[in-house]
Amino acid sequence: MRIVLTGSSGRLGRAIFNALAPNHAVVAVDRSPFSTTHLVGDFADAVLLREALTGADAIVHCAALHAPHVGTISDDEFHRVNVEGTRLLAEASLAAGVKRLVFTSTTALYGHTVLPGRCTWIDEDTVPQPRSIYHRTKLEAERILEDMAGPDLQVRILRMSRSFPEPANVMAAYRLHRGVDIRDVADAHAAALTNNGDHFQRHIISAGTPFIPEDCEALAVDAASIIKLRAPRLAAEFTRRSWPLPQSIDRVYASKSAGTALRWHSRFGYDEIFAQLERGSLEVLPPFSQSNKQSE
Repeated sequence: MRIVLTGSSGRLGRAIFNALAPNHAVVAVDRSPFSTTHLVGDFADAVLLREALTGADAIVHCAALHAPHVGTISDDEFHRVNVEGTRLLAEASLAAGVKRLVFTSTTALYGHTVLPGRCTWIDEDTVPQPRSIYHRTKLEAERILEDMAGPDLQVRILRMSRSFPEPANVMAAYRLHRGVDIRDVADAHAAALTNNGDHFQRHIISAGTPFIPEDCEALAVDAASIIKLRAPRLAAEFTRRSWPLPQSIDRVYASKSAGTALRWHSRFGYDEIFAQLERGSLEVLPPFSQSNKQSE
């Protein structure tokens, strides 16, 4: 296939490029130059789009403004890039005869669904409640694509969970309920390019969780006991390293559909975090006290 990839210089874009390039012709677009990028420019530029989309079979659209940009970039620019840019890309895809568009979204848009003092089980049926301009614009872009999806443009929305480098103890615990390896995310995008089924599909992409919905009440107040029950190897490794287990977990991202619709399953669980730490991977940061808070 000839695949247009937007956001190819970013961390996720590079991972997707590596997953696709061995088997496909990738036309990579980003406004920042990098070795994985062929066309340097704004993906919302109509002239650049016409060049990129000529002869394309599919698009993977992961270019966007993200959470770190909130407060430093105007809401209008968020709307231009994340919403109007996505609309323009979809319209150009239809005009060019592109049949498949895979859109990178985020589990962060569930936002206010997560309540203090509780643990919320979140799957594709959970209604998003966005908090920030980042969340709102990603959700608006999803809705635009859902309205445009059909036999002439099949759309796959992938809501990916947390996948950036963090302290090893935080990452390992998150891998149980709200984290995923960037390589697994890339594999999910590759799978979404060719799967069958409804013209419009939406899937949560997160590492498989050992928890079940009935665990949520206990996870909110005594997560350590449930982790020892459901993930004893992780609990033992934390004990060996003198790392405290989380005392509460406020959410579990659990895909109901990615396994069956995409035939995708995560390959890299919490064991990989320990392995990456041992070999000095830049994907994992040194551990620190879990009393420090991480924001989404």
